[in-house]
Amino acid sequence: MAEQLIISISGMRGIIGENLTASIAADYGAAFGTFLKNAYPKKDKLLVCIGRDSRPSGEMLQFAVSAGLCNVGVDVVDLGVVTTPSVGVMLRHIGCDGGVVITASHNPVQYNGIKLLLNNGIAPSSADAEKIRKLYFDKNFSFVDSVSCGKISANPHTSAVHVYKVISIVDKNSIAAKKFKVVLDSVNGAGGPITKALLNQLGCEMVAINDEPTGLFAHTPEPLAKNLTGLSEAVKKANAQIGFAQDPDGDRLAIVDEKGTYIGEEYTLALAAKYIFSKKKGYAAANLSSSRMVDDIAAAAGGSVIRTPVGEANVANAMVENNCIIGGEGNGGVIDLIIGPIRDSLVAIAFVLQFLTETGKTVSQLVDEIERYYMIKEKFPADKKQAQQILKAACEKFSDAKLNDADGYRFDFAEGWLHLRTSNTEPVMRIISEAKSQQIAQKYVDLVQDIRKKITG
Repeated sequence: MAEQLIISISGMRGIIGENLTASIAADYGAAFGTFLKNAYPKKDKLLVCIGRDSRPSGEMLQFAVSAGLCNVGVDVVDLGVVTTPSVGVMLRHIGCDGGVVITASHNPVQYNGIKLLLNNGIAPSSADAEKIRKLYFDKNFSFVDSVSCGKISANPHTSAVHVYKVISIVDKNSIAAKKFKVVLDSVNGAGGPITKALLNQLGCEMVAINDEPTGLFAHTPEPLAKNLTGLSEAVKKANAQIGFAQDPDGDRLAIVDEKGTYIGEEYTLALAAKYIFSKKKGYAAANLSSSRMVDDIAAAAGGSVIRTPVGEANVANAMVENNCIIGGEGNGGVIDLIIGPIRDSLVAIAFVLQFLTETGKTVSQLVDEIERYYMIKEKFPADKKQAQQILKAACEKFSDAKLNDADGYRFDFAEGWLHLRTSNTEPVMRIISEAKSQQIAQKYVDLVQDIRKKITG
């Protein structure tokens, strides 16, 4: 059965040639442009910047979305192949009314998508996303005449601006003095060129693999342990001090330590948070699926963590509302509002290298200082009806647990927690379980899988 096109708070995502075409992308661009015109009725001319990751289908979709925007009279700034956080940086730097990123994030090459950003760099709220969705389905576009059509210009300065801003939040000279040897795996996504520029400015000796932005991913693009065996081997072979792995649009970062051991995406936010909390006191924000490590780190520094539904926009909004000093998600996403309200692998890299510099410790030593939890993440196909049945059955099964229903169901037990939710970007359900014992974490996953098998067969 063919997959359905997904249109959610996270934007639009589908399979090229199957359910995501140029005409669909043009209509979505027109819907976004119409939404912005309705939001800013007194502005004579609106400006939207647009960038894309390196997927071969990206240029086609970018042209289509740009055409849709121009068709309703919105001017477009073409940023080319850039990371998702880079679009957020340039959006605010130029003073745009909105932004668009053509990306399918960690999904395989056959997928692509359209991510929308408002003028603050944050994705639309649920209410605004629904307005855009309705405009798209109703085809209620505010087309303009020939003279009023939007114009397209190009801006080649994205990488320079983004790197300059990231360099400003760390001590460039102290990091450079360490001359870290780093292996970088950008999975042939958008992150290679800009991250190499950052590491060069930080005085690192680099071994770059899969760094050309061809969009033909050298391995499965999600930065998980099973997909990063090549990076682990490269770190050991090069006798490097650290290995960094990005996803195709450069908003997530996974880390391999000096022994070639994949330490897990959850540690990216944990290490960044520990560095920031060593400098400041305050709040952090993280989603319900992120590890308790962040809570432990914040508590030790006299701070606390605000928990949000999964989704970058939810975390970013909580950070803005509570003036958080750090935030992110356990999938390797780190947010610093000084740079922008978007997960940013460059920010994560800079903070981790600064932490290594100031402590004089290795990655494995820093990891060992953080109380360890065992986390299991799984996913399985489920349509909307099946998902509701599974959630209901899980609620009955775990009736003694503390329940948080802000995003699916999170069940908190004395010995751990379990989060069960539908994905915003794929037709799947996700299971996340964490405990101080791997056996306990696995027990909760197995119980959910038993429920799933009974319902889906």
